[in-house]
Amino acid sequence: MDPYNNDPKSHHFSPVPQQYVPPKTNGKSIAAMVLGILAIVVPYLGFIIGIIAIIFASISLKEIRNNQEQGRGMAIAGLVCGIVGTAIYALILIFFVFAFAAFQGSSVNF
Repeated sequence: MDPYNNDPKSHHFSPVPQQYVPPKTNGKSIAAMVLGILAIVVPYLGFIIGIIAIIFASISLKEIRNNQEQGRGMAIAGLVCGIVGTAIYALILIFFVFAFAAFQGSSVNF
């Protein structure tokens, strides 16, 4: 092969390989997981944080399905933790309401 040959048919160029770009992770799924974990850990505010985690997780699952993004596992973890945190603090709240009502209903005379 002659290096000075200017014939375009004699030059064989390979195409530039395309770099793999992984799909991006949905930000709402990360937020849902963090809020879900906080819903279990943070006392008293866990009920509200859990509800927000459930909302973020459901929105992110829809976006992940429609946009082919990553983060489905984090969204599911946020959903489960949000439900558990909300349920725990809802039960605690119900217990305190019934306990308060029971103590208010009984009159103690000293």
